[in-house]
Order: sequence, then structure tokens, then C-alpha cells
Amino acid sequence: MKAFKIFVSALALAGLMGMGLTSCKEDKLGPTIFPDEEDVLDPNSYTYKLDKFLKENYLQVYNLEFRYKMQDVGTDMDYNLVPATYENSIDMAVLTKHLWFDVYKDIVNPEFLKQYGPRIIHLIGSPAYNANSGSMVLGLAEGGLKVSLFRVNAMNINDFDQMNEYYFKTMHHEFCHILHQTKSYPVEFNTISTGHYDGSNWQDRQEGVVASLGFVTTYASSAYREDFAEVMANYIVKTDAQWNRILELAARGWESPSSADDPNAYYYCFYYYKDNVAGDDNKAYAQETQVATVEEDGVTHYYLGSQRDKSGNRIVVYPVEDKDGIDGVAAINQKVEIMRNWLKNEWGVDLDALRAEVQERQVSYDIEELRKWVTEIE
Repeated sequence: MKAFKIFVSALALAGLMGMGLTSCKEDKLGPTIFPDEEDVLDPNSYTYKLDKFLKENYLQVYNLEFRYKMQDVGTDMDYNLVPATYENSIDMAVLTKHLWFDVYKDIVNPEFLKQYGPRIIHLIGSPAYNANSGSMVLGLAEGGLKVSLFRVNAMNINDFDQMNEYYFKTMHHEFCHILHQTKSYPVEFNTISTGHYDGSNWQDRQEGVVASLGFVTTYASSAYREDFAEVMANYIVKTDAQWNRILELAARGWESPSSADDPNAYYYCFYYYKDNVAGDDNKAYAQETQVATVEEDGVTHYYLGSQRDKSGNRIVVYPVEDKDGIDGVAAINQKVEIMRNWLKNEWGVDLDALRAEVQERQVSYDIEELRKWVTEIE
């Protein structure tokens, strides 16, 4: 069986994160893949409450086995892995129900994930590192049947951007793959960014560069199917500010200074200023974090922070001209529209309603109340 793998590169760990998967095949599932024998739970077991919650809310409702007691036979033996902690498993179990399964139940219908959702979710406490690519595996999906989530022991319940990046975006990404394996998405999608995918070096690309080329993440630029899944996953979990940031980057030009210009320069830059020492015909590049944006009389001005030239004037910086010949914003919006129509026409799913529900839930939940679903079980 082929498998999806979701990676984040070493560079992504520094803040520019990318995700991705490889292809897998469609499996024909019967009414259940689990034994018919009743699994009798031990009320005296330390894990009884979580085990009962998982049985009643996942197995009996969705025919899904939620595994947190790591099984060697269910993991890749090439990695040194450890189990997820009991406490983090509780949090992941209740949040997955609240932010994924209950969303589809309320927005689509109660039967949707029963029919099309995965049959196994497997939690693993540690990350899995890929030495060959310098990346870290975030998730693994096998044939639309099983989804494994790594580094559960490092989850920070108070940092929802991290929770989205490592777990919930992964879930939506994987589920998108399950859906498009069942009903193919329009081939028109594959033509939008033809010639700009890089399956070998995507982890070395920068978020601003790929956005300008029409991709929502670095991993989206690795292959057509990953692009499609990343559009759905990011559109659903990104806040308005985060999504608009992607579009802002997509609208801008960028340049890659040579090491001779500045050995410490970013791989790409969006601004430059005239080097008054070397002469007006020479550019010196400014990192985005160095640029101050000032609104004056309805006009936006860009300055090199608070620095001033020899005459005491603020140093003006200029946006780099967009020379790649691609309207990144139009490309991203076109991809979202294809996704929106495909979900509506093929699945009866309203993408924007789904997004709105996730957005509301992920900023309003009370983790202590959700934990009671488990801790108050008799």
C-alpha cells in the first residue's frame, strides 16, 4: 500500500513551514474493518475513561479506531518513535472531535465522515526525521484508511497556530486527498501553475517566492495534488489575517541578492534602497523586518526603519518590481474557486461555511470544558 507523508523541512522549523504528501491508492472499504468481537473495557484501568470516550465517540459512531497506545506494527520501523502521553492524547482526542468531526457533522451531515473519513487515527509522541531530505514527518496517511500524527508530546495547547500547523491543517489536508481519490478534481487545476512545481527542492523555497508564483505554502509547490490539498487545508484553518498575508506576498515582486551584495541577506527580498555611498545606480536590499510602513495623507511610504541618511532624512525603500510574469493573487484565487465549486458540485459541501465554522470554533473553545468529555466519564 502506498502512503502519504507530510513533511516539514529544517528551514520550516525556523518559521517557514511547509507540508506535503505523496500519492496513494483508493481502498474499497466494507462496513467495518475491525473484529466483530466486543472490546470489553476494564473500569479499573488507568486509561478507562479515555478508552471509553474513544469507543463511544469514534468507534461506535464513525467506525474509526483512535489509537494512542502506539503499536510497533502500525509504525514505520525506520524511525525511533515513542508513544503519546495520556494527557496529550486526551487533548488531541477531544479537539479532533470538536474541530473536525463535529464540524462536518454540523455543516455537511452526520453521515459524511462515517462514509468518507479515515478508519484509523494513530497518535505518536515523537517526531520522525527524514535524514535524506533534512525534513521532519508531520503526518502519514495510508490509502485513505489510516492517518498517523507525530510529535503529539510537543503539542502546545496555548499556541493554536502551532496546533493548526502540525495537526489540524494536516487532518484537512489528508481528508482532501481521501476525497479527491474518490472523485477526481478538475484537471483545469493542474494547468494553473504548470512549470513552477519542484518536487525535489520545495523545502528550500521561501514562502514569499512561492506565494508570488501562486502557491499557498512551500509544500504546495511540490506537486499538483499537494497543491490542491494545501489550498483546502490552509483556506479552512488560516485566519483572515493569515490568509490575507499569503495574498499580500502573492501580489509582490521579489529578488534574490547575490552573496556579493550581502552575504547575510535573505534568499529573497521585497524591498531595496539606493546605496548613497556606492551611488544611486546601486541597490542595497532591505529585509522585510527592517522596513517601516507609514501612511501619510492617504499615501503609503516605506522607510528603512528609523534610519536616516547623512542629511538627517529618513531612508526611502522601494518595493521590488514583480517580474515573474505571474499574477500570484489571481492564481491562488482561481485555485480556491475550483476547490469551492468541486466541493459544492461533487460533495454538497460549502467550503466557506466549513471555514467559518472552523474559524469560530478554534478561537472560542474552552479546553477545560472539552476535557470533561473524558474526565467526567463514569
